[in-house]
Amino acid sequence: MVSQTVADCMTPAPTSVDASDTVRSAAAAMVAGDFGAIIVTGDGRTRGIVTDRDLVVRGLADGRGPDEPVGSLVSEQVIAVGPGDPVETAAQVMRDAAVRRVPVLDGEVVVGIVSIGDLAVERDPSSALADISQAPPDG
Repeated sequence: MVSQTVADCMTPAPTSVDASDTVRSAAAAMVAGDFGAIIVTGDGRTRGIVTDRDLVVRGLADGRGPDEPVGSLVSEQVIAVGPGDPVETAAQVMRDAAVRRVPVLDGEVVVGIVSIGDLAVERDPSSALADISQAPPDG
């Protein structure tokens, strides 16, 4: 059965860090949770997502240190979808923004995260992207 909404394929209750936490602590949380992105919050709202790639490209390669605030790596505009949005909407949002993951917000509250891999698994479980997304992590 094919899911109809983002809630059907998102990862619920994703890990988050505060924007004032260090880049190092965000990276450590990613390692501990074995995931490549983490939600960044601050001032009572979602600030965005930081990925492992952001830590390297916007952080390390840009001369920032591991003890700087992770909020400095977050884009100004939060790109998100709602849990009741159709999966096609999530795919279009990711396509338009050229991102691979988006937070799922119910109002101002983060209820999940959805990735392009989640959508691939849901829409075309036999695709190469779905196979990669379902594979155990390299160790």
